[in-house]
Amino acid sequence: MELKMTTLAGDAAGSLSVSDEVFGLEPRTDILQRVVLWQLAKKQQGTHQSKGRADISRTGAKMFRQKGTGRARHSSARAPQFRGGGKAHGPVARSHETDLPKKVRALGLRHALSAKAKASELIIVDDLKAADAKTKTLIGQLSGLGLDNALFIGGAEIDGAFKNAASNIPHVDVLPVQGINVYDILRRNKLVLSKAAVEALEERFK
Repeated sequence: MELKMTTLAGDAAGSLSVSDEVFGLEPRTDILQRVVLWQLAKKQQGTHQSKGRADISRTGAKMFRQKGTGRARHSSARAPQFRGGGKAHGPVARSHETDLPKKVRALGLRHALSAKAKASELIIVDDLKAADAKTKTLIGQLSGLGLDNALFIGGAEIDGAFKNAASNIPHVDVLPVQGINVYDILRRNKLVLSKAAVEALEERFK
């Protein structure tokens, strides 16, 4: 399939032939959901921890004698029902990560790219380069392209001036092609790929 290519200034830069196996699939929301949930689960730190009764530093002596007080039978003051006792069934440090086959992850990325292409939310630019690291200048260029919420994917190396200029713009993310992922693609309204990024992706899925 043929996609139009433009410059950051908004000028036409010809067209680019892309693979239907990467950009022309019929998007499947079930695969996208699986990959997004896998990414978010892997992102969780899992460091939440509360103290159980075994973690509380308190005397192990029986609180009061077993019979004759008229009170309920109790032994340890570490029990959850007492103030200062351990928490019952509280969170413990653990990994939230789940398994997802590599083929499903790769398929999810192709479906995410195809979803953006089908929704006309994919823009291809000839190069992601800025003359200077001026945020104001870049905002003007992005406004001309109608981009106020976008993910920019460059080649293996991102131009330093462009990256610095874009870092101060809200709702705009910049990643090298190695960092492209389904969650970041779907969370932004527009996906902007450089020509180098498209070539790298097609080589990756060849």
